[in-house]
Amino acid sequence: MIQMTIVRDREDRTIQSFTLSGHANADEYGEDIVCAGVSAVAIGTVNAIETLCASPLAVEQAGDGGGYLQGVVPEGWEGREAEDGQLLLEGMLVAIQGIQVSYSDFIQVTER
Repeated sequence: MIQMTIVRDREDRTIQSFTLSGHANADEYGEDIVCAGVSAVAIGTVNAIETLCASPLAVEQAGDGGGYLQGVVPEGWEGREAEDGQLLLEGMLVAIQGIQVSYSDFIQVTER
């Protein structure tokens, strides 16, 4: 199962980090649409933030075996950059929650 954890700031509720871990195992390797969908959304978001925001996320990921991606918001985000970055992160969350609605046996999203 894929576990996604979203960590929000206690005061303003902005996303401070996200972590994806595990594998969906919804189908054979290379045929798993749940894993492919979640990966595409998450990596697309990381790439969009890197391209569109002056300060990219601090990213940690697993090697060839996959199954782990963490993104942490940089401390220097403010103003328009923070607004754009947060909008992209919230969009990622909405997209992955949509996948969870259809494939709840394979992905769990938790916010804290």
